Amino acid sequence: MSETSAGDVAAATAAAATAGWRRAGLAGAAIGVVAAGAAAGVAVERLTVGRGMRKRARLALDAAGPYGALRGLPGRAVADDGTELYYEVEEVEADGAAGGREGRATAGSGPRRRRLFGHKAPTPVTVVFSHGYCLGQDSWHFQRAALRGLVRTVHWDQRSHGRSGRGRAQAEGVPIGIDQLGRDLKTVIDAAAPDGPLVLVGHSMGGMTIMALADRYPELIRDRVAAVAFVGTSSGKLGEVNFGLPVAGVNAVRRVLPGVLKALGSQAELVERGRRATADLFAGLIKRYSFGSRDVDPAVARFAERLIESTPIDVVAEFYPAFTEHDKSGALPAFREIPVLILAGDKDLVTPSSHSEAIADELPDAELVIVPDAGHLVMLEHPETVTDRLADLLVRIGAVPA
Repeated sequence: MSETSAGDVAAATAAAATAGWRRAGLAGAAIGVVAAGAAAGVAVERLTVGRGMRKRARLALDAAGPYGALRGLPGRAVADDGTELYYEVEEVEADGAAGGREGRATAGSGPRRRRLFGHKAPTPVTVVFSHGYCLGQDSWHFQRAALRGLVRTVHWDQRSHGRSGRGRAQAEGVPIGIDQLGRDLKTVIDAAAPDGPLVLVGHSMGGMTIMALADRYPELIRDRVAAVAFVGTSSGKLGEVNFGLPVAGVNAVRRVLPGVLKALGSQAELVERGRRATADLFAGLIKRYSFGSRDVDPAVARFAERLIESTPIDVVAEFYPAFTEHDKSGALPAFREIPVLILAGDKDLVTPSSHSEAIADELPDAELVIVPDAGHLVMLEHPETVTDRLADLLVRIGAVPA
């Protein structure tokens, strides 16, 4: 086993951006760390299995893994800048079976309400899931599977991610900001759940999106939101995160990363080829920054890898600066009057558990859960724990039966 020092990786990444892209492969792998929500420069375990065998193993896992295969009623909403946002709805049928399978209809007309004795029943609770940076709605696979048929859910892809359209404003040179994501979430809610109580669930960037929603639309939180779950997220000060690196290493990364990202984003096709060519290193980086335990199911690890590697490098570069500017601590009081779950992995190197504790300090009545031996993608690494805590929250507000 050998390790690559933080300084070496940072230096190699900077060289890739300035030396005619001769080292584009390593640069692409380094940006894979950013795609995992981290920064360049990590300790990587050297893999000893042959490259051909690893490639065959990936193909086998891709063919056999059921993760990310759940689909609901598709719908599309148009953001304020014209970006098309894709979402899916899982309905609850009268007999309790999960409704909303793809191909039955197009979502967008809001929740259906059954008639009882000539009157409409109350609009059901809708749980809206918002995913994190460089992921997609399928990152909630386990929670989606567990809640099917029990409660109405909406899963959506943030702009430039998954099946949603490329950000129109960003394509025209407007920087992305967390505030825009909050407005996007409002657009999806208006289309997929225009009335009735809401439960908002957000992981990482998705949690920040919920905070931005509250900052812009506090009346929506007050009038319609019955509960909130923040998973592995932060209300600010992400610029101080060291990603598990020594001080010298993280300082070096911070100096070169903005310029490297800008340069790599302008050479997207070349860097994508480099990222594919260094798939082994990329997989090691993802595992390092996504999970906290050593015995992660290989199929789950490969699923996470597929989610992250599907995000184009220019989108990775485009979104990254928004996180250092993110500060929504002032929006947290909007959640003080409702049940809140705050959950994080104790080995999260991307949004450390101390950031969840800081949110809990602002929301003293919230339930704070720090999951042992868990990293940033805690909902994939320890799905039972996350699903159980989320189910308890839904039971508490009467959204699902005990």
